Amino acid sequence: MMTANNHTGDDTEGGVDDGYLSGQLLIAMPSMRDPRFARTVIYLCVHNADGAMGLVLNRLIGAISFNDLLEELDVDPATIDRDHLPSIHFGGPVETGRGFVLHSTDYLGTDSVQVNEGVALTATIEILKDIAIGSGPANRLLALGYAGWGAGQLDGEIQENAWLSVAADDALVFDTTLDDKWDRALAKLGIDAALLSTDAGHA
Repeated sequence: MMTANNHTGDDTEGGVDDGYLSGQLLIAMPSMRDPRFARTVIYLCVHNADGAMGLVLNRLIGAISFNDLLEELDVDPATIDRDHLPSIHFGGPVETGRGFVLHSTDYLGTDSVQVNEGVALTATIEILKDIAIGSGPANRLLALGYAGWGAGQLDGEIQENAWLSVAADDALVFDTTLDDKWDRALAKLGIDAALLSTDAGHA
């Protein structure tokens, strides 16, 4: 999948306790200068000394549907559970042609990377086919591309007040109501989004 996923052992289990945020949510501050990440909520799959990797939770890609993907994969149309097909998210600007499924751990394939007790990441054609026929994970988010940071890069951005972090929960990660997900993530920290200034943290 990617190099960072080979470093999801002790570092991800440590989470916040060791200063890393694997399994946590990043919330873009209003001062975020990169328009690709404005008002985004990102689930951090990997955060360690080598860098970080995560998936944007609250943006969709309108140009391609799950049906389109299935056609490319030659899935038998008669087997597709069309009532429960997921939308495709913009996971981030890196490797936008690659698909990643963030999902509950009731489904674990041989290539799945378990982020924590309840969430795993899989980037195989098999999981897409299983989702298509209704035998995939109960909770899932399908994304194209990912957000990536080099060693120390995310840590620096957090110190510059570009991001806040908060514990993840299934509703923020997996529910399909996206318009207010950024506001809800901030509310989990007790912050009213309407009161945040674009100059927050730079007084």
